[in-house]
Amino acid sequence: MRKVTIMDHPLIRHKIGIIRDQKTGTKEFREMVGEIAMLECFESTRDLQLEDVEVKTPIAATTVKRLAGKKLAIVPILRAGLGMVPGMQTLIPSAKVGHIGMYRDPETLKPVEYYCKLPADVEERDVFVVDPMLATGGSAIDAISQLKKHGCKNIRFLCIIAAPAGLEALQKAHPDVDITVGALDDHLDEHGYIVPGLGDAGDRIFGTK
Repeated sequence: MRKVTIMDHPLIRHKIGIIRDQKTGTKEFREMVGEIAMLECFESTRDLQLEDVEVKTPIAATTVKRLAGKKLAIVPILRAGLGMVPGMQTLIPSAKVGHIGMYRDPETLKPVEYYCKLPADVEERDVFVVDPMLATGGSAIDAISQLKKHGCKNIRFLCIIAAPAGLEALQKAHPDVDITVGALDDHLDEHGYIVPGLGDAGDRIFGTK
């Protein structure tokens, strides 16, 4: 079983408090989602490998650390996952971006895939799958399964809010994936929404409801 990190940083807790508030408008909500994603990205990249590189400062020659040739990719689960991409690109601007589109069937609550476009060399990259909400876990499980079919071996999942049932399901389905969670909530309601949650993240990011 790989690592599960539940973030407890004061800045993340503060920003999640803002996006939970139903009075928070679209612009501020979208900005906060990006900032939370950037802070989570900082934590989830903690174990990236470094190598020594010789450089000259204006004063003297020295040895510095640089990422050891790691190729990275960010794969948001459409559409809400798009809100997390800009914040992550702030820290890892050279990462390629793929997209997996899914929607939740309102009757079965199961994910339905409608789009998949990935970098040509995605199997050579460390892949960060991102989605603000981990509710039942179905979309995340299916997205990661799709990546594995494309040969990906190093996959990490980042979400802002998770339900215990979704987290357990994702761990069971993909025990080889590191998971970073901004906040672990209480439960799912009868409609599959996270409680207390923050509503529909996609609608609130894009102002569609």
